[in-house]
Amino acid sequence: MSKKTRDVLLGHADEADGIEEYDNPLPDWWMGLFWLTIIFAIGYTAHYHFIAERSQVKEFAAEMAAAQERWPQSAAPATLVITPEKVAQGKEIYATTCASCHGKEAEGGIGPNLKDEEWLHGGLPDDILATVTNGVAAKGMPAWGPILGPEKVQAVAAYVVSLK
Repeated sequence: MSKKTRDVLLGHADEADGIEEYDNPLPDWWMGLFWLTIIFAIGYTAHYHFIAERSQVKEFAAEMAAAQERWPQSAAPATLVITPEKVAQGKEIYATTCASCHGKEAEGGIGPNLKDEEWLHGGLPDDILATVTNGVAAKGMPAWGPILGPEKVQAVAAYVVSLK
């Protein structure tokens, strides 16, 4: 094995304002780690994809199946049932989540008035439930379904329907 040459000037001093550049080899420990990481990457890739037969797509599918099992989605669309208890619960939820945009008395503000006869996205109970659940991103209405959950969304929708 030949001895590594050290402190060899590359001769760029005239191009770099007198700064000299050396061409020294990297230390053996650094080169060893470099080749070790390359060998590890090849081995890990072979194990991940071929030996263990894993992939991100399979892991995602497994997580989605577990989530579906844990939080099953109803196949039937939700229908709005209006009871005095739901309206009272909805009034409390409205005060904390909706009043900042639609006003304390649902008279409007940033969001539209909920007491008048004109509705932008349908004034039927199921339309109101769908609007509260899915929101209207183009108009700045957030989707409250994932945030509040189906029970609270139904309570808020029942309260809004009772305002008319």
